[in-house]
Amino acid sequence: MRTGKYTETINIRVLLGENGDALIHGSYNEHIYATGVALKQNLFAWHEASFYGTELAIHLVQGLEVVVLPAEMVVPFFAELKLLQHIEWVWDDLTERLIKLAPRLAVCLEQKKYVPSFSAFRSGKLQWTWDEEALEPDDRAALDAAAEDADFIKGLRAAFSAAVYHNHYGTELAAADLRREFPLLFSRKSPVDTGLDEKEWLVTIGWKTDTAPFRPALQLLEPDDEVPAWRLQLVLQDKRDPAGIAHVRIAGNGELFGSWPSAWTTHVRQRSASWLERLRASLPADRFNEHSDEDVFASMLDDETAWRFLTVDSQRLLEAGWQVLLPAWWEAASRKKPRLRAKVSSDEGSKAGGSLFGLDSIIDFDWRIAIGEIDLSEAEFAELVARNVRLVRFRGEWIQLDPALLAQIRKAMAAMDKGQGLSFQDVLQLHLLGGSDIDGGDKEGDTAGSKAEHAERIKLEVELNEHLIKLISQINQQTEHPKLAVPSELQAELRAYQQDGYAWLAFLRRFGLGACLADDMGLGKTVQLIAYLLHIKEPRVSSPNAENNLPSLIICPTSVLGNWQKELSRFAPSLNVMLHYGSGRLSGEAFVEEAKQADVVLTSYATCSLDQETLQSFAWTSITLDEAQNIKNAQTKQSAVVRSLPAKHRIALTGTPIENRLSELWSIYDYINPGYLGSSRAFNNQFAYAIEKEKDAQRTADLQKLIKPFMLRRKKKDPAIQLDLPEKNEMKTYVHLTAEQGALYEQTVNELMEKMQKLEGIERKGAILAALTQLKQLCDHPMLMTKEALPENVKAGEAVEALISRSSKLERLLAMVKELREEGDRCLIFTQYIGMGEMLKLVLEQELEEPVLYLNGSTSKTARDRMIEQFQSSGQPIPDPGQPNVFILSLKAGGVGLNLTAANHVFHFDRWWNPAVENQATDRAYRMGQTRDVQVHKFISLGTLEERIDEMLENKQQLSDNVISSSEGWITELSTDALKDLFTLRRDVMG
Repeated sequence: MRTGKYTETINIRVLLGENGDALIHGSYNEHIYATGVALKQNLFAWHEASFYGTELAIHLVQGLEVVVLPAEMVVPFFAELKLLQHIEWVWDDLTERLIKLAPRLAVCLEQKKYVPSFSAFRSGKLQWTWDEEALEPDDRAALDAAAEDADFIKGLRAAFSAAVYHNHYGTELAAADLRREFPLLFSRKSPVDTGLDEKEWLVTIGWKTDTAPFRPALQLLEPDDEVPAWRLQLVLQDKRDPAGIAHVRIAGNGELFGSWPSAWTTHVRQRSASWLERLRASLPADRFNEHSDEDVFASMLDDETAWRFLTVDSQRLLEAGWQVLLPAWWEAASRKKPRLRAKVSSDEGSKAGGSLFGLDSIIDFDWRIAIGEIDLSEAEFAELVARNVRLVRFRGEWIQLDPALLAQIRKAMAAMDKGQGLSFQDVLQLHLLGGSDIDGGDKEGDTAGSKAEHAERIKLEVELNEHLIKLISQINQQTEHPKLAVPSELQAELRAYQQDGYAWLAFLRRFGLGACLADDMGLGKTVQLIAYLLHIKEPRVSSPNAENNLPSLIICPTSVLGNWQKELSRFAPSLNVMLHYGSGRLSGEAFVEEAKQADVVLTSYATCSLDQETLQSFAWTSITLDEAQNIKNAQTKQSAVVRSLPAKHRIALTGTPIENRLSELWSIYDYINPGYLGSSRAFNNQFAYAIEKEKDAQRTADLQKLIKPFMLRRKKKDPAIQLDLPEKNEMKTYVHLTAEQGALYEQTVNELMEKMQKLEGIERKGAILAALTQLKQLCDHPMLMTKEALPENVKAGEAVEALISRSSKLERLLAMVKELREEGDRCLIFTQYIGMGEMLKLVLEQELEEPVLYLNGSTSKTARDRMIEQFQSSGQPIPDPGQPNVFILSLKAGGVGLNLTAANHVFHFDRWWNPAVENQATDRAYRMGQTRDVQVHKFISLGTLEERIDEMLENKQQLSDNVISSSEGWITELSTDALKDLFTLRRDVMG
């Protein structure tokens, strides 16, 4: 009968599953069962770990609702058993037993009185159980009594193991610590197989400390004057003094003989009984002399058996928990594999100074083989191999001779014909990478272009002589090459780093080695190359023979042809430059005769593809690719044609040697130094996949070592560079009109000239200003003049390509913005025309795959302020993918009053005739708060009124500054002839 203390009585029955979960159901009497929800609400009302029962699952078992308490919660819950006091709880016998044992096990959890389960480990599992030896006698007795119920104790052990995992190893960090501290718990090679019992196993894995003052060990003794053969010896090693060794013998029945400190005797008798069984489990049967009554290790070992013990048996013993004492020299000898070395002849490279060989040059060498500290000649190595032994004493030192490795060395030596020598490419790569792994096979194209590039086996190294050490050091360091005077005909003052770049190009030319000049945009790759072109012109002047009488070829995108013409004319007016481009270009013999008179032939990638045979008629003294990323796809015809052109020296100029994939870097290097990085397939196998997919740090480092000698890359952020740069660096970017732009330009000028014959006064001025606007818009993009609407599907790739291809300015701008974004730089783009701004926004967003801002006169103040705040935001400390990095502005709306110092590049897409207005716009980025140098790019269409007026502004001819800078009105006052001269398209620079 219920007393007044309780409002109700609930009978509880608990069943422990084999995985430790507790299945709990309750009833109010024999016929009324508690629902799972009611049970959770009442029994677990104070159980915080299960969020007061709400997180526990309910299962239906034989028509009853049971609550499932996860295994890791079972011991803690029943140990604490915090219950509602107004309910009378009645437990069945099994639950009573659990309630009695749980607090004892909770103490074990808290005090870490647990051990890994030996029986579970033998079956391939890692589980935990209470430490029998650490239990109090009462606790041990209670658990022993419970063990009579096998199912109950199995479930309890599982619940206890789950609690150990949850409480002590439930985090990744804790689990990692366990693996690091007790690796044998996770080893696939189980020491259980070597005859250990549970106590020995716990000691072996390091969980428990062995209390014996010694440790048993098996020692290998090498031949000496007394015993000229290898032998094994069982010893007892003093734990406090490892040098203290007691030599003992073990009989075939396991009995131990010998002498040891008397204090050890009890421990020896307790432990030695299992030693022989454990040794037999780890060693082959032929290591034991079963007929010896006193010592199973009495037999001598031959060299082969000793080598087997050193390389195989000792490892098995260590894995079984044995201490193994090996000869002192073995550890060092076993780490040092045989190395094959090509020793370069002493005089190789001594004459390398005039016009060296290049990467294909052959270098003589002699073979050297290093085994440990012993250095062998080819003859000495052959003598050792002929002995056909695995361990040999040579020059007073023991050497291990692995027959498999020796066979690979012999095969590798035979595969490389010493009479043919090594190529300079092989020598360079072996030196840079510290050797190459080989197997002596002959797998063509396996790796990066060396003869010795095969599966990982033996290390092939190279030993340089003093001449090649100096040469390769100069190539690799890039700062140790000889300084070179700047050509006197260069009309520019080179900064220090530019002079280094020019000298570096000339230095590599001396040795027939290609170069990739990959300085950041704005650091002057162009002027460095022009200095180089003037330098190589000098032999043509001093010795005008047939070999010297060869021009250089520059191949560049169509959009920068004009820029090259201007820069060559500006910095090197003494160079005779031939433009090979457009419908009027020469071919056949006419081209050859004209090119012979030139110092530099300038052409585009597209023209090069069309005129392959014409351009192949020369062995060019140098070929330079500007914007070399244009050959990043080696499979294209354009790339193939460029590679086919013969040249004494090849140079690549690019600010972005890698845009998306490593294959682009390979393509550039295969142009400058064909074959240096192997075939495309081999490069992808060796480097691209490992670096791009697997993030392999070693392969990344190896590739960096290989490419470094032939790439010079300086960044604006480099301290040495920044100190040299002006605070604001202005440069003009010249572009050609497309054929469509040229035709529309001429049509517009002709129509204006016809009107000039008829119109006067204000009508004449109006017509001139209208034509002026049309021509300026046309220089930007023909769609501005034709008033075409942007295609609705502008985001489709073909539509974007079509837009870009109609304007050289747009094409060039896109390339430059992509390059600066690769470097993490940000930019402002100014244009006078709303239509151009909208087109730029659409194209750049599509190509860059990032947001682009556009501010013009119709932008509200609220939107304007938001754009400025967005752009000025740094995206730190976490980069924001929505952060805008390109800001397009109308010159009038954004030219004044804004602080946009987040940008360090400013583009003037179309020119304003007032320099002060342009400078004001530039100063949106170049102002107080700007921490970086600002690069200003002014776009000019060649042959158009843009170029004519720029020349007038530059030279201050005919017009005063005040007249020019006041407005465009001065143009309307020109005579018809002067107007025609100003507007007419010059055909000599048209595409």
